Amino acid sequence: MTSFEYALAFTLLWECGKNPDGSLKDGYVNDPDDLGGETKFGISKKAHPELDIKNLTVSQACEVYYNDYWKPKAMSLPMPLGMVAFDIYVNHSYATAKMLLRDTSDWKTVIQRRKDYRGQRVQRNPSQAKYLNGWLNRDNDLWKAAKIYEDENVRTIT
Repeated sequence: MTSFEYALAFTLLWECGKNPDGSLKDGYVNDPDDLGGETKFGISKKAHPELDIKNLTVSQACEVYYNDYWKPKAMSLPMPLGMVAFDIYVNHSYATAKMLLRDTSDWKTVIQRRKDYRGQRVQRNPSQAKYLNGWLNRDNDLWKAAKIYEDENVRTIT
């Protein structure tokens, strides 16, 4: 599995969820309370107004993820930081990702900053409180996935 595929698998699972048979749901969301707006497979209409989000395919979403998020923003980072950065770029704005990634190459620090940012976001906009537990669960799972990646690759190298 490539670094991109590893990062993509994590992000798609959180953006879509799984059906009982293990296949990905399409993750189509148009919740009026969600500041992200209309999304499918985690691709938002706000970030990609040129796309027909409702009819987006998983293949098209993967192409967008690779060309717009992985290749220009996360690919040059060492793993598992690349995976953490990729998930942040997908889930937040570029400016927020840049702020969370500033002055560190430690993925653990970046995830902690993200958790802190989420709490601050809810303080600024209490309407988002209903999403906080899910956001923090995602961050905790990201920590676990990054740690597994790190541990497996340390064993491979030594």
